[in-house]
Amino acid sequence: MRILISTFFIVLLSVTGYSQKLLTLEEAVNIALQRNTQLQKSVNSIDSYQSNVKAAYGSLLPTLGVQGNWQWARSETKGGLFPLQNGGFISLPDIKTISETRSYNVGAGTNWTLFDGLSNLATVSQSKNNLESAQLSLSRLKQTIVYQTISNYYDIINAGELLKVKEEDVKWNEKNLETINERNKLGAVTMADVYSQQVKVGNAELAVIQAKNSLETAKSTLLYYLGLDVLDNYSFSDSLSQADRDLIGKHDKTNYQDLSDLVSKSLSSRYDYQSAKLSLESALNGVTIARGGYFPSLTNSNSFYTYSDQPSTLFQNRNYTVALALNIPIFSGFSTENRVELAQVSAMNSKADLSDLEKDIKRNIQKTYLDLQAAEKSLEVSKGNVAAAEESRRIQQEKYALGSSTLLDVLVANSDYLTAETNLINAEYAYIVLSEQVKYQLGILDYTKYE
Repeated sequence: MRILISTFFIVLLSVTGYSQKLLTLEEAVNIALQRNTQLQKSVNSIDSYQSNVKAAYGSLLPTLGVQGNWQWARSETKGGLFPLQNGGFISLPDIKTISETRSYNVGAGTNWTLFDGLSNLATVSQSKNNLESAQLSLSRLKQTIVYQTISNYYDIINAGELLKVKEEDVKWNEKNLETINERNKLGAVTMADVYSQQVKVGNAELAVIQAKNSLETAKSTLLYYLGLDVLDNYSFSDSLSQADRDLIGKHDKTNYQDLSDLVSKSLSSRYDYQSAKLSLESALNGVTIARGGYFPSLTNSNSFYTYSDQPSTLFQNRNYTVALALNIPIFSGFSTENRVELAQVSAMNSKADLSDLEKDIKRNIQKTYLDLQAAEKSLEVSKGNVAAAEESRRIQQEKYALGSSTLLDVLVANSDYLTAETNLINAEYAYIVLSEQVKYQLGILDYTKYE
């Protein structure tokens, strides 16, 4: 019976493990770029900006229209006066007369705005700026999605590594409890040490539960961000790649030595900054468009018209018209002044937004730069701390075994070792994520390799 139960659980675990879907970092980023709703909306909006550009160019061209008309009319009358040959009239009240008429006409015409105060040219420039700005914003959004997905994914790996540390700590404490129990049986230590170690085992087990919760929370955060079902059973990479290890091993920032150079590079590379500059240009185009209302407008119209009562003679009667119309605005009820004022305010706001963005970029570059420096130092210090803490714990264990040290000294040494390992893992992952964050802040994070 026990064999049967054991076999059942083995099969159950195998099926559960098999049903898990491995989700790599590259796959996660690819899913994010495909399923992000904000990105989908931005992609859809590009079509409208392209249509605006086409319409703006169309406003420079003449419009052409063709029209045709057919009309039939029938008239019925009863009675009336009818003319006689001698010049008189005769009344015939019972005579019914019927008459029918048909008419055909065809026409074509064009209208062309020759000058409107340069508003049409400014509209073309504005629509092109808006399109390019939207495309740059889309690229920046993709960078944001890639960076956020990378950050969320490494949170999972980090949480998994911390869980391993906590599980190893449980094993160490359980083994230490066994040793203390044996020594207690020999009368070498008191029951107080046994009870203290039992508490440490319980605390270590509680820490494992908390670490598992943190890992599951990190998984749910990523799955939610990807638009996937958080209840689906996914598995993730549980360790760093060789490229990550190489990055941590050299942790060299030779390309990031000069802060002012970083800022300059960022301003020339950031898609959102370039987009904001184009938005300002678009707002200035709006001022030009509004000021066009102060200038005269000149339009040309041409038309052709033909008519007849029979289709066969339709083009025997023809009319041609060519006209120029000059409209000089004298007073428009302050509407033009209002449009200019609103356009100027919009331009000033765009300029302020650009200035704020530049300041924000500088602040973020500086913060990321300093954080990266701190992460490098933390890596160096943490590696040394782990080696020292591990040796200290080993020495305290040996001294405790010889009776020259207390259990408290051993537990403190183990706590220091646990803290050192935790700090090292956090420092490693912080450095990796900060390395990606530097690329993101500089605007050089490559999203195309994930598409």
